[in-house]
Amino acid sequence: RMQNSRSKPCSCPSLKLREVASMYFTMVAAFLVILVVALQGSAPRESDFPYKVPLDPQGLLELSWNVSYREQAVHFQLLIRELQFGLLFGMSDRGEFENADLAVLWSDGHNSYFGDAWSDAKGQLHMDSQQDYQLLGARRAPEGLYLLFRRAFSTCDPKDYLIEDGTVHLIYGILEKPVHSLQAINVSALHGGLQRVQLLKPNISIPELPSDMKTMEITAPDVVIPSQETTYWCYMAELPEGFPKHHIIMYEPVVTEGNEALVHHMEVFQCAAAFDSFPHYNGPCDSKMKPDRLNYCRHVLAAWAMGAQAFYYPEEAGLAFGGPGSSRYLRLEIHYHNPLVFKGRRDSSGIRLYYTATLRPYDAGIMELGLVYTPVMAIPPGEDNFILTGYCTDKCTQLALPAAGIRIFASQLHTHLAGRKVVTVLSRDGRERRVVNADGHYSPHFQEIRMLKEVVAVFPGDELITTCTYNTEDRSRATVGGFGILEEMCVNYVHYYPQTQLELCKSAVDPGYLHRYFNLVNRFNDEEICMCPQVSVPQQFYSIPWNTFNRDVLKSLYSFAPISMHCNKSSAVRFPGEWEKQPLPSITERLREPGPRCPPAPGPQPAAPVPLNLGQLRRD
Repeated sequence: RMQNSRSKPCSCPSLKLREVASMYFTMVAAFLVILVVALQGSAPRESDFPYKVPLDPQGLLELSWNVSYREQAVHFQLLIRELQFGLLFGMSDRGEFENADLAVLWSDGHNSYFGDAWSDAKGQLHMDSQQDYQLLGARRAPEGLYLLFRRAFSTCDPKDYLIEDGTVHLIYGILEKPVHSLQAINVSALHGGLQRVQLLKPNISIPELPSDMKTMEITAPDVVIPSQETTYWCYMAELPEGFPKHHIIMYEPVVTEGNEALVHHMEVFQCAAAFDSFPHYNGPCDSKMKPDRLNYCRHVLAAWAMGAQAFYYPEEAGLAFGGPGSSRYLRLEIHYHNPLVFKGRRDSSGIRLYYTATLRPYDAGIMELGLVYTPVMAIPPGEDNFILTGYCTDKCTQLALPAAGIRIFASQLHTHLAGRKVVTVLSRDGRERRVVNADGHYSPHFQEIRMLKEVVAVFPGDELITTCTYNTEDRSRATVGGFGILEEMCVNYVHYYPQTQLELCKSAVDPGYLHRYFNLVNRFNDEEICMCPQVSVPQQFYSIPWNTFNRDVLKSLYSFAPISMHCNKSSAVRFPGEWEKQPLPSITERLREPGPRCPPAPGPQPAAPVPLNLGQLRRD
């Protein structure tokens, strides 16, 4: 651009282009020296990166990380056991390679580069103008290459993923051939996959454990993992005869060495005390040989998912097991994820319970919040963002909770396959006060009991409102509530103390109002549809032609119609009171969604990759 001849000459000291270039290349050279030094550095201590997960089913890529709430950043350490010509690592909304936020290491066969990139809706890669994956070092070791980098939770870069509480879908891709530029990487041809983790682990202090603590391992008895992609394995265990009441104060996973990438999640359930005995069983949970009585083993004692650490109870509470009124029978359930269909792998994984005979002041309890398992709550087909809400009303908490209230310290969210988002909010006097637990990238394939960052106090008269968001774009008929995997649920199992009689605090739309909806649909519909009372609710939903009118009326019905409340004791008996046709809680003030916190902008960083001196990379 030509300068206006009348403007004053600039009095600022100017840097010649050659000096700027010289300074830039000096900085790059200094950085390379640091990297080369890092390549010979000592191994980072395991305690520096307390969380660890295998990214791929073969265990060739292992991710470790730590979380700094002070810096609002995650530090990653990626171990690449067999480096070929680089890899992609990153995050996306649901694990897609399109519209993803990526850190990329690539090589042209001679030189290696690291950069922050993003992919567009077609999967084409672009170098990010703001380099927010900051490379901290690289180091070769006998076990492979360690790559260390850092990423702020929020970067305020529209091309970057916002790291939030809840589930994060991590993606990876392995470069098997040299590439001459970032843009030359063909995402669709990559050998890659996804792994789900909770990146932002709560920064809670570990309670002191008692000296009389004992351990018990509930583990699979050297089973051969079936050579299929997905298996749910069930194994029955039992406590010793006359086992007195104890408190579980902690549990952790026991994963057979070499199977870390196959053991996806595990749960230990206690059976119903109503039965004196349960048959022994060791086999797939969906087998026709599995005794039906095992379906009465549903009370969760422990749940672990890949990437989770040990679970600790607060020092004033423990989960009671053993003693009178408690079943001696336990069911271990292990989900094996074996996409490479390994044959003959043996496994003895399970969960190690830590327990004490010195009972803590409070028994911990588990309460179900959300929606009742009933077909009156339904989601039309072809919806990308359909919302259902379940209520635990002030009337129920007023009646069932002690005057001093309860303390929620952990939560497990649960839906079936269409669930995409779950949130529970505490409301008091019509005003939303705080989020109990939220997962904006929820996946039904990754369910764990999560310790809350802060204990949530709930008092008589408070309301707990659980909202689930569903996606049914791949379905051609309505999805109704129920127990089947293609039916839906909306549940938050909250772990709290002191234990009360209230075991279930959930709602569903009033059936009478739903019947009026079916009559309305019948009246406005051209075709003859039988919305007769003798036809089941699911059948009536399946026969609805899902035009915009029928969808919108159903949405508005769920947002204003009275509810049927289930305010239940442990015995599945409702607390005394009138629970039908209850008004929806009225919320006068909503919580404001916190905006992303933008870190102070670093100096202008060139949108260019960082060269790495990794030596000659592997040629096949």
